[in-house]
Amino acid sequence: MAAPTELTAPTSVQADPVIAVRGLWKVFGARPERVPADPSLAALSRRDLMAATGCVAAVCGIDFAVAPGEVFVVMGLSGSGKSTLVRCLTRLVEPTAGEVVFEGEDILAADRRRLRTLRRDKFSMVFQHFGLLPHRRVIDNVAYGLEVRGARRAARWARAQEVIDLVGLGGNERSYPDQLSGGMQQRVGLARALAGDPDVLFFDEPFSALDPLIRRDMQNEVVRLHHEVGKTMVFITHDLSEALKLGDRILIMRDGKAVQCGTGEELVGAPADDYVADFVHDVPRADVLTLKWVMRPPTANDVLDGPELAPDVVVRAAVRTVLESDRPVKVVRDGELLGVVDHEEILATVAGE
Repeated sequence: MAAPTELTAPTSVQADPVIAVRGLWKVFGARPERVPADPSLAALSRRDLMAATGCVAAVCGIDFAVAPGEVFVVMGLSGSGKSTLVRCLTRLVEPTAGEVVFEGEDILAADRRRLRTLRRDKFSMVFQHFGLLPHRRVIDNVAYGLEVRGARRAARWARAQEVIDLVGLGGNERSYPDQLSGGMQQRVGLARALAGDPDVLFFDEPFSALDPLIRRDMQNEVVRLHHEVGKTMVFITHDLSEALKLGDRILIMRDGKAVQCGTGEELVGAPADDYVADFVHDVPRADVLTLKWVMRPPTANDVLDGPELAPDVVVRAAVRTVLESDRPVKVVRDGELLGVVDHEEILATVAGE
């Protein structure tokens, strides 16, 4: 399917980004700085670079920006560099080269004291392994970051109680981590991350160790919380369905490099290469694509007095309206006719053509 008109040109960050990443590299090995500095080395594949220098490039010249309130998903298979990338953003792993700008500040120029302040006040991370303190009750685990900040017990417990209730753990305040299920423990980790009211939440494959049903519940919880608190989130996953469910935009990585960045609709509707096409091959297109991707220009033979739908309606939700109409359905935005959709376009999309 061809890419649509300018309505769905690749998404860009319109507002001043919370995070701007430019030319980010992380190379492991001896004298790693020589790799991004030498174009001939930077252009090598991972295997050839390893043979030539003994170095491994985990992140290779990545560029992206994250808008305020956006859920930005980084996904790829094991070894793609996605977890190293997110750790570079907070300097849990020191980047080899490039820029990481947070709210206008160059993170790579921050000294240790400033970095501690940023991690304490501006960032929070939720890991796959929950990292809860086993000897502390839920409320003390959630309040731990506030305790480190020096908040008084009454104030930190009050805030902890707010986020415990927010993530659906009310009634478990006095429990210890080993008394909770895996999903409940991850909710504690999520509450702990929210307690300090950070500007950005980083998630590093937080649900991959959970059972499928619990994982789905936690995905729904992240969606709900994002709607309620509106935090900027950077979410790492290897699961495409998870990425499509959570992400406003998705960056697909392979061998440390960015392959494509866009909305789920853009990845499914206009994959950048065969690798992305294979990634999204089994995605039900009618559940992801909207009418702006399947509409066609009206012709002189079209009778344009049928139903109207907005261009952002998902194809699956438009099936009944289109199939029950004996005339093309108009795709309209702000009173402007953008195109039409009839039985042929809808059935082709549902069939996965």
